[in-house]
Amino acid sequence: MRPERPDLSAVSPTVRAYIEWLEMELEQVRVAPAAPVTSRTAPPVAPEEPPTTVNILTISRSGLIKRTPRHHYGRQRRGGMGVFDLDIPDDDSPDLLAQADLQDILILFTGDGRAFRLPVSNIIEAPVRARGQALAELIPLRGGERVVAALPEGGGQFAILLSQRGWVRRVRSAYLGKSLIQGTTFHDLKEGGPLVAACWSGGTDDVFLVSREGKGIRFVETQIPARGCLGMRLEVTDNGVAVTAVQPDSGVFLIGRDGVGTIRLLAGFAANKAPGAAGKVAIKTDDLAAAARVGAADEIFIISRQSKLIRFAAAEIPAKEGVVQGVNCMTLRADEVVAVVATGHPDPIAPGL
Repeated sequence: MRPERPDLSAVSPTVRAYIEWLEMELEQVRVAPAAPVTSRTAPPVAPEEPPTTVNILTISRSGLIKRTPRHHYGRQRRGGMGVFDLDIPDDDSPDLLAQADLQDILILFTGDGRAFRLPVSNIIEAPVRARGQALAELIPLRGGERVVAALPEGGGQFAILLSQRGWVRRVRSAYLGKSLIQGTTFHDLKEGGPLVAACWSGGTDDVFLVSREGKGIRFVETQIPARGCLGMRLEVTDNGVAVTAVQPDSGVFLIGRDGVGTIRLLAGFAANKAPGAAGKVAIKTDDLAAAARVGAADEIFIISRQSKLIRFAAAEIPAKEGVVQGVNCMTLRADEVVAVVATGHPDPIAPGL
């Protein structure tokens, strides 16, 4: 008889993480097919992609950054446990995922509303499960200042900024070019608190905001005035989580901290006539972790607080036009999802069954 798994809540995070890694390895051995795969068995995991200069960037809450070529991460199936990625101290945790080419310049936004330019090539390449380096060695961060968004230059005409209390602002990409003075401020903390997210927009896109309680609002970005405005009215118990630029046929991946997520089709989420209204339920959750625009050919990368990272095809998640709770995207034990990034091409997604 298989013994019952003991309570590991009192075990140190390092020991618990090692035990869970062993469990994952044993599970992979247990389910490995003993004979050649046939039509009755599950399809094998997709082979590794060819070598690429595209990198996955991981940033921790304390300001450690790591870049690893995307092809070093193996593809898994939705619902797996993932692999350990950023090697960080017990009192730190991953905070942000991004994708950029080796030749790109990153535009980094911090919670204080400041912007920095950073060549991706200045970041030391590291393997999967490596510590990386201190961001403070690369850009002049203040003590305790956190990077909340990392956008490859050239991704759009405007950067859309979202604050904790739902305030939004558009910043022309020209202001973030080569003439940018490192640390220039683009957000007043008195207007909605610290920044929590940013994205590129094309200039005439719709903006889709989502909150921790799973509520969202969609409106045309041209309705945002130069100084910014309230994008979504939030309850005192709620906070802004993510912002993305969308089209009427776009899909947005939403995932809770419990690892359950869905792709919400914007065709089933009506646009508001103006920003500033209360949001509508976008996903059934009371603790949304992250959101990202996705396309039919995209892959999704998810990272957890204990630094486990999983990569799988967006097509494995049924896309829905209505409100749903979602499906299990990542298996977690004494852990929670903290960040997500979608990579590939944002082709329209058809509704799932």
